[in-house]
Amino acid sequence: MGNLEKPFVEFPYRDPAGVRQLFSHFADEEWSLLLDSGKTIHQAAKFDLILVRPKASLSFHKGKSTLKGADFSLTNQPFQDLRRFYQEGLAHYLPLPKPLAALPFHGGIAGYCSYDLGRYIEQLPELAKADIDLPEMAFGLYEWAYISDHAKQKSYLLKFCDISDSDWQELVEEFQKYALTTDAPNHPNYVLNSDWQSNMDEQGYKERFQKVHDYIHAGDCYQVNLAQRFSAEFNGHSWNAYLQLTEHNQAPFSTYMNLGKQQVLSLSPERFIQIKKNGQKSHVITQPIKGTRPRSKDAAEDKKLSNELLNSEKDRAENLMIVDLLRNDIGRTAEYGSVNVSKLFELQSFISVHHLVSTIEADLANGKDGFDLLENCFPGGSITGAPKIRAMEIIEELEPHRRSIYCGSVLYYDFRGLLDSSITIRTLVAENGHLYAWGGGGLVADSEADSEYQETYHKLSRILPILKPND
Repeated sequence: MGNLEKPFVEFPYRDPAGVRQLFSHFADEEWSLLLDSGKTIHQAAKFDLILVRPKASLSFHKGKSTLKGADFSLTNQPFQDLRRFYQEGLAHYLPLPKPLAALPFHGGIAGYCSYDLGRYIEQLPELAKADIDLPEMAFGLYEWAYISDHAKQKSYLLKFCDISDSDWQELVEEFQKYALTTDAPNHPNYVLNSDWQSNMDEQGYKERFQKVHDYIHAGDCYQVNLAQRFSAEFNGHSWNAYLQLTEHNQAPFSTYMNLGKQQVLSLSPERFIQIKKNGQKSHVITQPIKGTRPRSKDAAEDKKLSNELLNSEKDRAENLMIVDLLRNDIGRTAEYGSVNVSKLFELQSFISVHHLVSTIEADLANGKDGFDLLENCFPGGSITGAPKIRAMEIIEELEPHRRSIYCGSVLYYDFRGLLDSSITIRTLVAENGHLYAWGGGGLVADSEADSEYQETYHKLSRILPILKPND
């Protein structure tokens, strides 16, 4: 056994597949959360995190905050309550030794904000049907974690607060037991019982596409993200569905989160906001994706597709619109003059698609924190359109169902003030024997209905066909 007086115990290194195998022992537990880097082919894929058994939890649903495991006055204002929740944990933070400073999470809060949390930031109409009962926000306060560092090939169990010696010893012994086996628990097999059904057929999509074009040409907006939702019935354990998906996807911001009544399965390639420390300053990075082409198994064709994307005036214009929107959003909490576009139209290639990605950076202004930043930027502009509020109003008018987790964010905010987050695209929700998935894209003045409709399927090409009924 390791030295229990230390706040960490090193374990044999586990790659992402090994971390998933380890997490399978916790997948049934409510508030279990896996932050999964995929297969470490991407620049953001450096660490995997297992977060389980939070000291406390905070959720927000239908205008009301619910707190468990802590006691403070709730405002029912989601970001205000989330800040207080974080501060409750911060009061008990015990820093790790400096050699572990590179690890991304030193205790704190982790969870998600759904797209519909935006309703409590901006005044939006209520037109779309709300038929998924997922809370708009759910976070745990995690005082220990298992982290695998893929660059250094080291894995640790760490505590960030004064956990009792007996509780810490039990945790270490539990992980040592799992370290001795490559077996995983037998969760019920995942089986899809129906074909995927969209909430709009091709004609319905094209009618909505035309309405977006009419709004654009009338001067209401410049860009609108329009999505269709797919649903199917299933039996078995959603964790096995997630494992099937990870065999075919290598997304650096993948997530599995069990909320008891629902599970979130995310294979996101897109970062939302990151906060790093640069000396005494909090440095902000956001990396919106706009512009997509499918991958090809033929190398020459694949290169042709990536070059086509890089040289597409339409995709570059679409990307630039969102860069300008996010520069404005971040600028609301940034130090004056610090907002900078450090990369514009960078090609990033994933298993099923090529994407155009831009990078915007800034320093947080004095007196501002990550909660101010999230509230001013949420939901992410890359999945709304521009101008943001008008685009969100049009989305509410045209999409038949609320988006729930889709286009929200999975994130952590650690006790040092470091934050990282995804945009929850390529993301599914399991609830009451139903599985939901979404595919969408940004529409601009010169978009073409046929290609935009097909793009929604390109983005789900390693999801819907993977999770299909048995023949």
